[in-house]
Amino acid sequence: MHMKHITVLLKEAVSLLDLSADSVVLDCTLGSGGHAREIISKLDRRGIYIGIDADESALEENRALREQTEAKLFLIHDNFRNVAKVASSQGVEKADAILADLGWRIEQFEGTAGIKRGFSFKKDEPLAMTYGDPDDYPFTAYHIVNQWQEEDIANVIFAYGQERLSRKIARAIVQARQKEPIETSAVLAEVIARVIPVRGRKRIHPATKTFQALRIAVNDEFDALRQLLEDGFALLSPKGRMAIITFHSLEDRIVKEIFRTYTRDHKAVLVNKKPIEPSAEELETNPRARSAKLRVIEKI
Repeated sequence: MHMKHITVLLKEAVSLLDLSADSVVLDCTLGSGGHAREIISKLDRRGIYIGIDADESALEENRALREQTEAKLFLIHDNFRNVAKVASSQGVEKADAILADLGWRIEQFEGTAGIKRGFSFKKDEPLAMTYGDPDDYPFTAYHIVNQWQEEDIANVIFAYGQERLSRKIARAIVQARQKEPIETSAVLAEVIARVIPVRGRKRIHPATKTFQALRIAVNDEFDALRQLLEDGFALLSPKGRMAIITFHSLEDRIVKEIFRTYTRDHKAVLVNKKPIEPSAEELETNPRARSAKLRVIEKI
């Protein structure tokens, strides 16, 4: 039984984008198309919707959106860090609304989108952790785990996973790979589980933070986010809005700090003083939304 992805903060994010029927919208994380369907329902044939995703399977899944709107609709396979290039390739110079939902499609974890890249410690899949084709990346999770120095592995796990036991985990990885390469997600999860004492385990699996760290490093997620926040903001028309949904504190901090710079320099105003979090009703139907935070700014 496969779980279906549930879009988080769907109504809140789209209503705060304050769309008109003729808006030009850049949806930087097409994903399962939840926000996309809500956005295009507000556009008429004067509107333009551009959906971007680094994962080609997301574009395949959303082909049917074309039949659901009169707006001009473009689905683009790219990383959202290239938002400026994507916009200009479609002849778009200014956008009225930009949205990015940095969450995960459950299909990516479950491997149900036909992609088996080792994102989940619950599955035994080849260790890549790339959103796109592993051949297009300078390194994959396999390279980090099997080829990097122990200290560099520890630094990645600590900086991107906020994992206190990063040194212990890095040492265990290096010891394990000396016997044979760590080829899959399940093997890596087992190596980590062996060194984290049961007593110190909370509700989450002991490999959670390490897997998060590897995924962020492989996909260069923080730099990609910074680039989106800068180049995306430059694309916004006056009164245009940018909405970002984050799922962990490191991402949220980047968004908060960059938005703060724009407001301090009088280039933008915060649409909401505090980030918006999912309602009790939403959490009831989708407990995975509990760490979601939505921040929205409007360009002056």
